[in-house]
Amino acid sequence: MAASMADLQRNHDVLVVGGGNAALCAAIAARRGGASVLVVEAAPEFYRGGNTRHTRNMRCAHDAATATLSGPYSEDEFWNDLLLVTGGQTNEQLARMMIAQSKEMLVWIAEQGVKFQPSLGGTLSLGRTNSFFLGGGRAMLNALYQTAEKLGVKVVYDAEVTALDAPGGHFNAATIEHAGTAHRVTAKALVAASGGFESNIDWLRESWGPAADNFLIRGTRYNRGTVLKMLLAGGVEPIGDATQCHAVAIDARAPKFDGGIITRLDCIPFGIVVNKHAQRFYDEGEEVWPKRYAIWGRLVAAQPDQIGYIIFDAPKLELFMPSLYPAIAAGSIAELAGKLDLDAEALGVTVTAFNSAVRPGSFDAQILDDCRTEGLTPPKSHWAQRIEQAPFYAYPVRPGITFTYLGTRVNGQARMLMQGGGPSDNMFAAGEIMAGNVLGRGYAAGIGMTIGSVFGRIAGHEAAKRAAL
Repeated sequence: MAASMADLQRNHDVLVVGGGNAALCAAIAARRGGASVLVVEAAPEFYRGGNTRHTRNMRCAHDAATATLSGPYSEDEFWNDLLLVTGGQTNEQLARMMIAQSKEMLVWIAEQGVKFQPSLGGTLSLGRTNSFFLGGGRAMLNALYQTAEKLGVKVVYDAEVTALDAPGGHFNAATIEHAGTAHRVTAKALVAASGGFESNIDWLRESWGPAADNFLIRGTRYNRGTVLKMLLAGGVEPIGDATQCHAVAIDARAPKFDGGIITRLDCIPFGIVVNKHAQRFYDEGEEVWPKRYAIWGRLVAAQPDQIGYIIFDAPKLELFMPSLYPAIAAGSIAELAGKLDLDAEALGVTVTAFNSAVRPGSFDAQILDDCRTEGLTPPKSHWAQRIEQAPFYAYPVRPGITFTYLGTRVNGQARMLMQGGGPSDNMFAAGEIMAGNVLGRGYAAGIGMTIGSVFGRIAGHEAAKRAAL
């Protein structure tokens, strides 16, 4: 139920800042733990939910196939996948705890009203590892909100936290701007689940320089890092690197903010990617797509003018999920270069060199096949097929930032850790604002939702226990 002015003016057991998956899991867990809960969401009601609105699935360990998963996914395999994408830059204790608790989350999330669809086939190769929400992220959110409100959780929208009263890491109150009025909202415990700072271009520019101006923001425009900045300034210990983030290659024609999942391009393994000089710069077939799609945002960010072009031919057009925008088509490589404002001769040389380096193999989009190049730098390790059958196609791509990894350091109770001291007694964090504890770099599909769900439930449970003291 929407909060009234009276709700903003009275004391609550737990204040949850944010309105996405992590925030709702925390609110529900805290309420089920006997606490009175107020959720404040900076976005209007229509845009509630942060980046969860754009999600489709979550990655959880499980011991056997289910009605919505095609086979087992062990804790060890999950851990190895996380090690692969992060290069070991993760807190092993927290990561293994998260993976172990993820086994319970599929049941717990379903108990909160979220429905899953049958396992997904196709080129994403996620039918065994990831559970897909029936109706997508927005349907998942709606179910969580409905459950939270039935339990008596109060929610206020268009409510931005502008100040925190938390001396020495002990939370007393937050100043919240709502309907033109500043309210001092007190609570016995705080759960910060308000996302990263990916929509704060000025903050991105501090680390990335002018390149940040060419970034597109896949997710919500409301994740500006306001609460994160206040927490760090107030003595919470930071975790992560400001330049590390979940960044994918998305269609360069996408809007600046909130383009979501439909602007992502999944065709990179089936073609080549060139920069504005028509030169390839990375192995497009290095790994299966769910383990490598999130490196391409950073790769494109490192290219001149932060722009790239995926080039492929007619047989590849049906191998991947379509994007929001149609591919740019041409009858020849030279014509395609003209439409992309690339040097036609340079693109022709690149495509010819690639075609000459392709070695015969048995193409299989579902596995690491033996179709590769030889004598080419950079190589293409898998799914290498000649680009020779008209029409030829291209997608322009730019870095699409989903969420940032610089955040608040936490312990296994989701308590924020203070600089030069121990954990806060009543401040907790969940979701993207603390994702850097698990994701030092890299990304694998569905892990963001795992972090949000697991640490959200922990934070809510622990906040309710603290409030009861």
